[in-house]
Amino acid sequence: MRFTKDHEWVEMEGDVAIVGITAYAAEQLGDVVFVETPEVGKTFKAGDGFAVVESVKAASDVYAPVSGEVLEANTALGDAPETVNAAPEAAGWFAKLKLANPAELEALMDRHAYEAYLDTL
Repeated sequence: MRFTKDHEWVEMEGDVAIVGITAYAAEQLGDVVFVETPEVGKTFKAGDGFAVVESVKAASDVYAPVSGEVLEANTALGDAPETVNAAPEAAGWFAKLKLANPAELEALMDRHAYEAYLDTL
C-alpha cells in the first residue's frame, strides 16, 4: 500500500490500482454521510480531484494518487457511506484504476514513511 500527503492510499492488485482514503483521513472527517465516486471510463491525472466525500463536518475532494482510467467505482458507498469510516483501507475503497504510469507509484510513501509524515501534523 502506498500513500499521499493528501491522505489517499493506493494498493496494487495485479495491474489494477485500488484507491481510497486513509484511516487518518476518515477519522479527521468524522461521520461520512455521502460519497460521490468517479465515473467508469473517466481518466484522471495524479492529483486531479476524482471523488467527493462529505461528512457531518465538511465536504472534501479525494485526489487521484496516480494517473489512470476508472475501471470500477465502489457504488456500494452511495448506500453505505459509513463504510468509509468502518473500513477506510479495505471495503471503503473508492475506485479501481488502470494505471497510466506505473512509475508514479514510486513517488508515493510506503506505510512507514506515511506514519512518520503523520507524526509531523
